[in-house]
Amino acid sequence: MAKKIVFTGGGTVGHVTLNLILIPKFIKDGWEVHYIGDKHGIEHEQIEKSGLDVTFHSIATGKLRRYFSWQNMLDVFKVSFGILQSIAIIAKIRPQALFSKGGFVSVPPVIAAKTLGIPVFVHESDLSMGLANKIAYKFATTMYTTFEQAKGLVKAKHVGAITKVGSKVAYDNSKIEEIKAHFNTELKTLLFIGGSAGARVFNDFITNTPELVDHYNVINISGDKSLNGLSQNLYRIDYVTDLYQPLMDIADAVVTRGGSNTIFELVAMNKLHLIVPLGKEASRGDQLENAAYFEKKGYARQLSEDQLTFTHLQEELTQLFEQENSYHTQMKNSTEIKSQEEFYDLLKQDISKTCKRNLNDKKERA
Repeated sequence: MAKKIVFTGGGTVGHVTLNLILIPKFIKDGWEVHYIGDKHGIEHEQIEKSGLDVTFHSIATGKLRRYFSWQNMLDVFKVSFGILQSIAIIAKIRPQALFSKGGFVSVPPVIAAKTLGIPVFVHESDLSMGLANKIAYKFATTMYTTFEQAKGLVKAKHVGAITKVGSKVAYDNSKIEEIKAHFNTELKTLLFIGGSAGARVFNDFITNTPELVDHYNVINISGDKSLNGLSQNLYRIDYVTDLYQPLMDIADAVVTRGGSNTIFELVAMNKLHLIVPLGKEASRGDQLENAAYFEKKGYARQLSEDQLTFTHLQEELTQLFEQENSYHTQMKNSTEIKSQEEFYDLLKQDISKTCKRNLNDKKERA
C-alpha cells in the first residue's frame, strides 16, 4: 500500500515554507503527497510555483476572530463546510498522517483528520500560539514548537527552529559582482527584508530616506516588482531564491520583521540583525514577543515601527556593530536550531511510531 500524507497550512508564506521544505523529502522517499488549502490563498500559489508532484484540494475557509464581528456568523458556516469537505477528501485519500503548519485554513483539515482517526502533527513557530493552532492543539497527536512551551502542554515537543541554512544553491555570480560594483566598499551593507506581510514599511522608509544610501549600501527585498532596480549604493528586488544566501553573505547586518522563520535563520547564519516587529495593530503581537525573546537572549536588537527614523535606525545599528562580538557569540552558542534533515527524520519516526501504536490498539480491541 502506498504511503500517503496530507499537508495543510496557509495564509502567509511563513505558513507554507516548512511544508515546501518537507514535501520534496516525502516525495523522494516514495510518499504520495496531498495538500488541503484555499485555491485563492498563497498556499495554492506557492505549491503551483514549486512544480512539485502534489495533489491540491481546495476547501471553504473562514477567518476565526477573537472579537465580535458579523462576518463571524458567515465564517462559522464556511469553517463548518470546510470540515465536511475535508472529511470527504481525507476519507478518500486514507493517509498515514496529516501535517499542519497553521493558519486559519488548517483548522478544518485538522479537525477532520482527528475525526477520522488520522494522526495529526502540528508545527508552531511562535512563542505564543495563534488562535488556529490553539484549536489545532486540542486535536493534535503531537505539536512541534520552535520555542519552549509551558510544561502543561503535554503534547508539545520542543524542537527549536528548522532552517535551510547550510544548503548549497547554485547562483549567478555575475549578478552579485554587478551589485557589488554599485556598492561603496567603505560603507557597511544593510539588507532589509520584510516577509510576505510586512515589507511595505521598509519599502516606504527606504524610498523616503534618501540619506540612507549616503551612509550605507542598501539591499531591499521588497515584494514589489515596481521598485526593482540597481543604482549607486542601492539594490531593490521583489523576490529572490538562489540569490538569497549570496545577498545575505554581502550584508553586514539585516533589518527584518519579527517572523520566527526569518529571525531564527539569521541566528543559524550568525548574521547581525535588528528586528522591527509588526505591532499589535497589524498582527496578534507574536512578533513583539519574538523580538523581546531575541533581545533577552542576546541574539539581536529591536526597534519599534513607530521609532523607525533614520536617526533611531543609525543609533541602533551603531550599538549593534559596537557589540557585534557579543551578538555573534550568543548566536554561535545557540542550541535552538535544527536542520531540515533532522526534523524530517524526527517527523517520520513519530508518524511510524504513532501508526504502529494505533494498529496495535486496533488489534487489542478486535
